[in-house]
Amino acid sequence: MKIGVVTFPGSLDDTDAQRAVRLAGGEPVALWHGDHDLHGVDAVILPGGFSYGDYLRCGAIARFAPVMAEVVDAARGGMPVLGICNGFQILCETHLLPGALIRNDHRTFICRDQTLRVENANTAWTSSYDEGQEILIPLKNGEGGFVADADTLDRLEGEGRVVFRYVDVNPNGSLRDIAGISNERGNVVGLMPHPEHAVEDLCGPGADGLGIFTSALSMLAA
Repeated sequence: MKIGVVTFPGSLDDTDAQRAVRLAGGEPVALWHGDHDLHGVDAVILPGGFSYGDYLRCGAIARFAPVMAEVVDAARGGMPVLGICNGFQILCETHLLPGALIRNDHRTFICRDQTLRVENANTAWTSSYDEGQEILIPLKNGEGGFVADADTLDRLEGEGRVVFRYVDVNPNGSLRDIAGISNERGNVVGLMPHPEHAVEDLCGPGADGLGIFTSALSMLAA
């Protein structure tokens, strides 16, 4: 199975995401922000970093990249799409996911290993986990506070679309401790922590993040 990883000007974690796909057993395909097609991939990852220098606001320019027109159409057609950190911000800017990510409530960049609870194990990107399972994933962001109006938050909770939640500590002021969400169909997921940095015991806090990538591959194989 081929999983495309988009590189924008300012992407930092694209090669890490490609490596995670490879370790999970998939074939990573490099996609460029100026591409006008997805080169036959079965899923897409929008990686972390600072696309277009985070000018205007995080993800605001990346949403207009030529490749994003293809990603949006594919996502609406059911293709699995994952947004990590800056990728999550881009998904919100494209309205594939609701809400927004704003400056951390303590106004400083944070980098730590963060415990998450898997709230929904039925999405395209979480089926390798059990509901309620706690995983340890690196977190690094300056604009990671998830916000939305009360009605949207209630809808996300009621529809089971809160996918990951921060445990023990809320690192950035995200409302209701939300670390990741999905769309209604469950094929589009965005999360602020970085699972691509937790795919093997040699590097990072362990391999708890590998399940994100094996989940997509299992779903595609099925």
